Amino acid sequence: MPDSRTAPAAAWHQRYRAVPEALPAEWNDTLDVQLAHRSVRRFLPREVSDATLATLIAAAQSASSSSNLQVWSVVAVRDADRKARLAEFCGRQRHVAEAPLFLVWLADYARLLQLAADNQAPLEGQEYLEAGVMGCVDAALAAQNAITAAESLGLGGCYIGGIRNQPEAVAAELQLPPGVFPVFGMSLGYPDPAEDTAVKPRLPQAAVLHHETYALEDQRASVAEYESRIAAFYDEQAMTHGWGGRVLKRLAGPQSLTGRHRLREAWDALGFRLR
Repeated sequence: MPDSRTAPAAAWHQRYRAVPEALPAEWNDTLDVQLAHRSVRRFLPREVSDATLATLIAAAQSASSSSNLQVWSVVAVRDADRKARLAEFCGRQRHVAEAPLFLVWLADYARLLQLAADNQAPLEGQEYLEAGVMGCVDAALAAQNAITAAESLGLGGCYIGGIRNQPEAVAAELQLPPGVFPVFGMSLGYPDPAEDTAVKPRLPQAAVLHHETYALEDQRASVAEYESRIAAFYDEQAMTHGWGGRVLKRLAGPQSLTGRHRLREAWDALGFRLR
């Protein structure tokens, strides 16, 4: 058990580049793992065993699921050629190809469509936007459990939103049936110690935690404070632009969405009407 007098302060400082006014009264190893999360993009040439993968999926399946519908699945990819093709679809992200294990998390209604067909039962609810939202939420909850479990075992990884750049191409590569949509990827492996990526600071809690009602104007000071705190992180990582500049550049218009401006069309093509 970490020393409760020192571990919270160190973890908090990593996550916020600040120390809370009052340290948490309780602390444990799980909180240490969660607050130490960072993106890992360089890996040792060490395989992730089938037993470890099974453990990660058990953790993923322990996440909450809306109405226990379990409308998610995951494809584990180890084949080098397939990872290389997926990396191309994701914007040529090198770590997708180089990771020992690449997971593609899916919003998956194929099981339920099959169940409905086998029982000659309607499944019109799958055609509504709620179905897509549930699939994405279930996949995200499962994946977050998996990455936390992975990090507790000494692995590291990185979420890959670029899997949505060309979802039809990803679906064809993975032979996804109708009613299955690739939501995001996750590169996984044992971190290369030569890559000393730091924990990225997050917005102050005052910017994201509201009490009783939402207070938009009160966030201005916290966002300005965050800009100054994260500047040091960007300098350390030799990265340009501040947080605000990155946000505005990323969401400037359809040209900055790297193909994702046509997601509604892609959802429809892969068997989701989302009416």
